[in-house]
Amino acid sequence: MSASRSEETDDLLATADTHVPLSCPSCESAHVAQVLGDNGGVSYVCTSCGHSWS
Repeated sequence: MSASRSEETDDLLATADTHVPLSCPSCESAHVAQVLGDNGGVSYVCTSCGHSWS
């Protein structure tokens, strides 16, 4: 028997709570977006201050 939606949601939230949030090195905000960078690499952009890094 499969898990209920409530159990699946609880599992996802528990998993999300165990991740350490990425923070901006400039302003230390946790409001960071992961974006596709040049040449297919991964870059990050702070949605609070606009700082970007890879």
